[in-house]
Amino acid sequence: MNSPSFRSDFLRVMSERGFLNQCTDLEGLDAKLSSGEVSAYVGYDMTAKSLHIGNLISLMMLRWLQKTGHRPILLTGTATTKVGDPTGKSEQRPLLTDAQIATNKSHIRTVFERLVSYTGPRAAIEVDNIDWLSKLGYIEFLRDYGVNFTINRMLSFESVKMRLDREEPMTFLEFNYMLMQAVDYLELYRSHGCVLQMGGADQWGNILNGVELTRRMAGAQVFGMTSLLLLNSAGAKMGKTLAGAVWLNAEQFSPYDYWQFWRNCDDADVGKLLKLFTELPMDEIARLERLEGAEINEAKKILADEATALVHDRDAANAARAAAQSAFETAGKLSSDLPTLEVPRHEIEAGLPLANLVARAGLAKSNSEARRLASGGGVRLNDAVISDAGILVEPGHCDADGIIKLMVGKKRLVLVRIV
Repeated sequence: MNSPSFRSDFLRVMSERGFLNQCTDLEGLDAKLSSGEVSAYVGYDMTAKSLHIGNLISLMMLRWLQKTGHRPILLTGTATTKVGDPTGKSEQRPLLTDAQIATNKSHIRTVFERLVSYTGPRAAIEVDNIDWLSKLGYIEFLRDYGVNFTINRMLSFESVKMRLDREEPMTFLEFNYMLMQAVDYLELYRSHGCVLQMGGADQWGNILNGVELTRRMAGAQVFGMTSLLLLNSAGAKMGKTLAGAVWLNAEQFSPYDYWQFWRNCDDADVGKLLKLFTELPMDEIARLERLEGAEINEAKKILADEATALVHDRDAANAARAAAQSAFETAGKLSSDLPTLEVPRHEIEAGLPLANLVARAGLAKSNSEARRLASGGGVRLNDAVISDAGILVEPGHCDADGIIKLMVGKKRLVLVRIV
């Protein structure tokens, strides 16, 4: 896909920064983007209170789209959330209530506002597919849209084949998801002149359905484009920590933890991540990814600074870096911006098993996992390696400020504050 010959700024950025994966008609899309302002959309279902860094790739694509002279459309999928995208899932998603979906939407919008602008000549548009899908009667939906899809074709899509090959049940509700997403594209073409849908590589089949439905029902050529999924240099999916997903909202994943995630990436991934998740110039990225040995750590700190500043803000990035420095690089008072767990004084006075404390701090998923980590030399209490996670943490472990320092591995740290 890499090509120096793109005429449009947007596709040049997508190519040189490593976003570009598949496109329905790359030459045609390049011509369209070069001829004037284009509107493009990405859809986000409201399945949690926050998006995660896998979603951040498409959000960065929308951000670059706007910066290169085009208009982003953010589709919030209240209607499709009620169904659940079967792509990549081995079972049906839990069905959420209207109140849960509305709460999730309000939280997710805060990240949208950081990454795209809702003001100016190319102001982002935010729409919700409940506004049109909820108006369709069932018979109308089948008659007007269902006739454009064959069961044969739907069964050929990876999201369906995977479930059937594994003999895992797929409900008729889920089977309709791809039709609903295709209707979204048609509606956005009609109402906003949208001619490009973007998404992750796992959305390719759903995107093709929308392109085809818009061609059939509106007689229009529209385009689809996907990005590569977020994988590390070993080919494994990125975006998970011991504590779970790397969320974009501070309430689910603190700016400090977010900063540390990027700081602790593999050396081999630094260049790729700088291209995808920062706006540093390409020549500066080239310089940073050439660094070796101890110097690569400075590149990782710059990655962490820039990625955190984009999703949170520059002050949060600076505070996270200072907190990490106080915890790992300098002696003295620990920063108040470090992750903190408050524990009632009476529990510490009675003696609290270290395994329990490690699990409560989110440094392990369970007491048994905490014990395994300790036996392998991975748990530190006030910088001392503790191999027996059954020891009792008592008042004598607190410093003068009533603080206990817990670490798992070299970089995951939580302060325990006695209250």
